[in-house]
Amino acid sequence: MSRQSDVQEHTDTRQEIEGSGRVLEHRSAIIALAAAGIFGPLLFTVAFVVQGLLRLDEYSPVAETVSALEAGPGGWVQQVNFVVFGLLTIAFAVGLHLGVRPSRVGIVGPAFLGLSGVAMILNGAVFPLREDAAGLTYDPGGHFVFGLTYFLSNAAWPIMLSRRLAGDPRWRSLATYSLASGVAIALLFVANGALVIPDGAPLHPYAGVAQRVVLAVLFPYMIVLALRLLRVGRSAPHSWTTSARMQ
Repeated sequence: MSRQSDVQEHTDTRQEIEGSGRVLEHRSAIIALAAAGIFGPLLFTVAFVVQGLLRLDEYSPVAETVSALEAGPGGWVQQVNFVVFGLLTIAFAVGLHLGVRPSRVGIVGPAFLGLSGVAMILNGAVFPLREDAAGLTYDPGGHFVFGLTYFLSNAAWPIMLSRRLAGDPRWRSLATYSLASGVAIALLFVANGALVIPDGAPLHPYAGVAQRVVLAVLFPYMIVLALRLLRVGRSAPHSWTTSARMQ
């Protein structure tokens, strides 16, 4: 009996150590993925603002969208900026899925966020805007579609995620903010479609400003969520965090 007891105790100890190791790995992953959500919007913003300032002789932040920076001799910088931000966005989507308590169809919100990251990558690596011989910016095909996908996804995922946040005590205080952000982005998207994007629209000369207003709603929201995810990753583990099942 003593030998059996020693064997059982040894097995229990080993399982406890392995379990603790998995929890630490899980928490470390969440912290790293949260960092992607913090630095992604910040790096992306700094990059396009600096580019705009350096190219004021050919680019207007008021009239032109961020994508217009892809055109011209220095356009590769913004193309890389899109790809890097897209990858960091996908990483952050994974972190949110791991860091918020699972729920029925709870993957939908992070999935839409991940889709926005994919759209960003495609617009940077596959469908960047180009400049013709006359110096005019044009879409060679695909950029508008995936730009549309990006902004629609960013209207959808905060709304979808809000319900999942409401079911997790550590995130519940951000549920209303999440819902409000999604609704605000959706309304701005509709307003842009009616008043800004068409060539003859009354606010078309301010397309750059209009897009940056949307980003001014989206990016702080992403960073607030990422900071909360960082806190979650650093906090004491909960029993449910050992497995974030896809639901």
